[in-house]
Amino acid sequence: MLSTVASLAASAMLIRSVANDFLPHEVQDFLSSTFRHLSRHFCSQFTIVIEEFQGLSLNQVFEAVDVYLGTKVTLETQRVRLGKAEKGEKLETNMERNEEMMDVFENVRVKWKMICTPLQSVGLGHLNSSLRSEIRSYELICHKKHKNKVLNSYLPYILERSKIIKEENKAIKLHTSSYGRWDHNATKLDHPMTFNMLAIDLELKKELLEDLESFSKGREFYRRIGRAWKRGYLLYGPPGTGKSSLIAAMANHLNYDIYDLDLTIIQNNADLTSLLLTMPSRSILVIEDIDCTIKLENRELCFEPRDGQKMTLSGLLNFIDGLWSSCGQEHIIVFTTNHRERLDPALLRPGRMDMHVHLSYCNFSAFKQLVLSYLGISNHKLFDQIEGLLRDVEATPAEVAGKLMKSSDIDTSLQGLVEFLQSKRTELEKGSKNGNIDRHDCSNVKNDNYFLM
Repeated sequence: MLSTVASLAASAMLIRSVANDFLPHEVQDFLSSTFRHLSRHFCSQFTIVIEEFQGLSLNQVFEAVDVYLGTKVTLETQRVRLGKAEKGEKLETNMERNEEMMDVFENVRVKWKMICTPLQSVGLGHLNSSLRSEIRSYELICHKKHKNKVLNSYLPYILERSKIIKEENKAIKLHTSSYGRWDHNATKLDHPMTFNMLAIDLELKKELLEDLESFSKGREFYRRIGRAWKRGYLLYGPPGTGKSSLIAAMANHLNYDIYDLDLTIIQNNADLTSLLLTMPSRSILVIEDIDCTIKLENRELCFEPRDGQKMTLSGLLNFIDGLWSSCGQEHIIVFTTNHRERLDPALLRPGRMDMHVHLSYCNFSAFKQLVLSYLGISNHKLFDQIEGLLRDVEATPAEVAGKLMKSSDIDTSLQGLVEFLQSKRTELEKGSKNGNIDRHDCSNVKNDNYFLM
């Protein structure tokens, strides 16, 4: 049979060569069509192409295949990509470009191939440099008699299996952006902060946990009310009050990756949209110090990083609350600032920043959480004195934590904190006498703007 097919193919090639030299174009087109038909008729191969992107969005099937094949290295595999995160426990393997790999599913043998095509070779080299330098895809090849089983059973199995693999190997990652896309070699977030250790007001902590739990379980609720499944948080307050620690605690609590977006390197509004579309579900997008990175006081002002390209406030508003924002699911967006009053009111409204969280100076409730974490105690003879001093002066949790770390001896550590707070009070009293300090006691302030879903 194989010799017959080979003979037919050779004959067809000879006929085609002769036809190109002597026959009219109409006859050549007819013979070419016939040749393609014969090739398809005798070929038993069925091929499925799975590209990395579906339009501008990541193709979830490609991502699932990438995870799945990383666990299928066999004796027949000749080349793989091998890596290990700095603090990762396992070696990670992925299929190398243009490599082939075999797999068997319910007695059906299939072949996978990773295809990487440079943009220049497909006529796209002139496009914006923020795009990838190559187009990646997987080819799945099987006998065409197994086509239905592959489409209806094998590929759904890969989708489910990849979810299990990702959960088993889940490590929270910190992603950054460059040239209009997210990095592919994310850093493992090894931040140990949890809500149990977080030194903020207990009532505020309870409200935050309830809000996060409500959001993570809110798929049907958001669908029912006709809103995109996303939630915006504004964390504001003086430096050293725990904004970054709270973000880490949120990520650890929900087991979401963090995507850190630096607006100063964004060239235009289109790049913002592209970043949003390529950010997967169950992610936290963080935009830190939004009042300092770019000038966004009103919709007319814009930021011009280079080459006259512009990113505007309108573009940012559409990014976090426009039609494009509904293209992903289970997204949390966190903004941080030291000065909420500098932000445009359009950014502050519900739907963009749903919950405003004021992280202020250390009060006694936060101090007790710090001293329990650092010194392992819940009571001491100096607690009453420290409570009074914290009511009188403004000390950030970072400052208090720094004093508690000075010594492993409990008495020495707490006495050092008392002396530090007393010196602050002395400076405050001197300044008040001279009329130089306009003191605003924020030690007991919690989130003063709390918006429900």
